[in-house]
Amino acid sequence: MEHVPSEEPGAPPPTERRPVRSGDGDADLARDLDEQQQRWRYRLHEGRVWFDDEVRRLHAQLRQAIPAYIRTGSVLSLVTAPVIYSLIVPLAILDLWITVYQSICFPIYGIPKVPRRTYITLDRRQLGYLNAVEKISCTFCSYANGLLAYVREVAARTEEYWCPIRHARPVPAPHGRYHLFFEFGDGERYHGELMALRRSMRTATETKTPPGDVPGPSPTPKT
Repeated sequence: MEHVPSEEPGAPPPTERRPVRSGDGDADLARDLDEQQQRWRYRLHEGRVWFDDEVRRLHAQLRQAIPAYIRTGSVLSLVTAPVIYSLIVPLAILDLWITVYQSICFPIYGIPKVPRRTYITLDRRQLGYLNAVEKISCTFCSYANGLLAYVREVAARTEEYWCPIRHARPVPAPHGRYHLFFEFGDGERYHGELMALRRSMRTATETKTPPGDVPGPSPTPKT
């Protein structure tokens, strides 16, 4: 039978699963994280997460034993696990390759290097209600998705330097630098302002300006 947090003395009240708000971007996410930290009573110190004693005891009670976890799981999920984890090989190669690439090329271009540790966060393994199998799965997912976000930012900065032109068709979920690009078909501004855009990338690094605040190309005047 599933444990209900509210039945434990001193445990945080039960809450519905809340989606991360996306309206105001980083500001909303920061507020959500603050509320989450207060609700589940943990603090961050020297790269680790520390829960209150009551919450840690509750987490230990919620942890499912590995035999029961495997017994209640899907057989097909178990069979496909080796296929999923085989992705660690190409992911590790991509990780190494993209890190070497930006270490060599970005200083030459004057592009700020992407901090890898900012994107790859492996903190779910510190949750006491996860058993060993779940911790391995969560660590793998955290690494894979964090790595792809890291690679995407490296690719976005590369694209901003070499080809900052928007596409003719809508792009689903464009990266955070796409709004800085020149309009499709605006050759005059592309040739006239490309070097200024490249210089702005270097200036943003020196002044610690967030990527979203980097000056973009001037808007095309309407006629």
